[in-house]
Amino acid sequence: MKKLVAEFIGTLWLVLGGCGSAVFAASFPDLGIGFVGVAFAFGLTVLTMVYALGHISGAHFNPAVSVGLWVGGRFDKKDLLPYIGSQVLGGIAGAAILYFIATGQEGFELGGFAANGYGENSPGGYGMFAALLTEIVMTFMFLIVILGATHSKAPVGFAGIAIGLALTLIHLISIPVTNTSVNPARSTSQAFFVGGWAMDQLWLFWVAPILGAILAGLVYKYLSPED
Repeated sequence: MKKLVAEFIGTLWLVLGGCGSAVFAASFPDLGIGFVGVAFAFGLTVLTMVYALGHISGAHFNPAVSVGLWVGGRFDKKDLLPYIGSQVLGGIAGAAILYFIATGQEGFELGGFAANGYGENSPGGYGMFAALLTEIVMTFMFLIVILGATHSKAPVGFAGIAIGLALTLIHLISIPVTNTSVNPARSTSQAFFVGGWAMDQLWLFWVAPILGAILAGLVYKYLSPED
């Protein structure tokens, strides 16, 4: 139960910090942090929670990460569904906090609410295939970094930095394409409040990250098995 609570809190913080920066701090034309700031916000949420909660749950905060670690032989199958459930609930809780804060502003309009999308809902107007490929490749590389940084032969104590910076880089590359998911729990949390098109397109942001994670788990297990 402690592990599940840690995953809930960590995913809540990821959504609150990452999506919150997009909803609030990036919205000011002159003083806003822009998408570069949003990218760093997502990276910082993971970096901080890896050191705060990693010793409790392993700091997945992402269903794709849990799947990739399981495929790579680093995570017990019996914990997979409970972890995913905690991550999705944590993400929705984080989005709910954002929603209640945001609606405190007079004249607030929900809009995209930092949801992920493709086609006309892509920040840069990228189509479904481009979005699918982007999410698969970005999640693949994210899991390669995670599996490598947390390997028993990797330098001790630096995993959080590598993982956080990897997520920052991923956002710098892919925010214009999909608003960056690589995390089905993060996508579900925002789509839950946006509804409509966000729920219709949510399938891609489950299928692509999990497929990328599975591929990474298989590749890294071949390259450098833990044993």
